[in-house]
Amino acid sequence: MIFWRVEDEEDNMPKGYWIGRLDVIKPEGVQAYGVAVAEVLRKYGAKYLVRGGTFEAVEGKARGRNIVLEFKDQATALACYHSPEYAKAKALRAGAADFDIIVIEGYDGPQPTD
Repeated sequence: MIFWRVEDEEDNMPKGYWIGRLDVIKPEGVQAYGVAVAEVLRKYGAKYLVRGGTFEAVEGKARGRNIVLEFKDQATALACYHSPEYAKAKALRAGAADFDIIVIEGYDGPQPTD
């Protein structure tokens, strides 16, 4: 007897990521944003892969802090960013930091070591 698992298309979807870079202007505004955004990120199943930490900018212009958030797929990452809940949290950081955020799809193809 042969058994195999038929994978759902969802199982094969590349993950989605937020890559954020920021310069803090008013720490209290960024702190309020951090508290508010935690519930939003929890709702969408986000996971921090990078949150602050030491870094070295080896090319280009650096920002003071960096974040990388992982979501189950790009659609979820975009839904979170465009959600009314995130818009409310984002309003708390207005004027408190300069942010760059991209939402990007992960990659699971051939690698240089293959």
